[in-house]
Amino acid sequence: MGVRVNFENNLEELKSKITEMAELSVVALERAFTALKTQDVEIALKVIEGDTAIDNLEMDINQFAIWLMAKEAPVSRDLREIIGVLKISSEIERVADFAVNIAKATIKIGNTTSLLEITHLEKMKEISIEMLRKALQSFLEENILFAKEVGDLEEEVDQYSGETYKKLTAYLSEHPEETNQLVQLLFVNRFLERTADHITNIAESTAYLIKGQIYDFNS
Repeated sequence: MGVRVNFENNLEELKSKITEMAELSVVALERAFTALKTQDVEIALKVIEGDTAIDNLEMDINQFAIWLMAKEAPVSRDLREIIGVLKISSEIERVADFAVNIAKATIKIGNTTSLLEITHLEKMKEISIEMLRKALQSFLEENILFAKEVGDLEEEVDQYSGETYKKLTAYLSEHPEETNQLVQLLFVNRFLERTADHITNIAESTAYLIKGQIYDFNS
């Protein structure tokens, strides 16, 4: 097997691990939101416990990438691709952390009548998952259009976040007895907004890999 073929195979294995990590993070987000929606503490606890597997996978990716750089001494585009993997795995890990934060917020809310319907949180979660899948597809297929679409979707999340903040704070002024849940929902709103930011960072890293120039989809 030639050196180039061996390098490409190792790179594909890295990408496979990135895909697995992204899918685990999607599952974590979905489960965390299910826990929030149904106020199911058991599901929330499983999200928190499952974060270890994602952290371990990120460590595995980092070690593999460092080994690949040391072994192959890649230059130019190959090096950019490996560094891109390292950056993307870090961003995906942050997405998984926000899923854990949502699960913890669910536990803090406890068993009470849900106020989720006055927010856009579920829509924000759905858009964030769409963003993550597009960002990953952009990276795997080296498709700049998908990366740009992620940036457009991030603007939608920002808009929903602003509207949700206004609704929750207005409701809080009229219903101070719901302070605990409303404060936690405000945190969830922030977690989802930051989730979209980190996914946009993935799209920017991918765009740099493809075009060799820095993009700012957050501006």
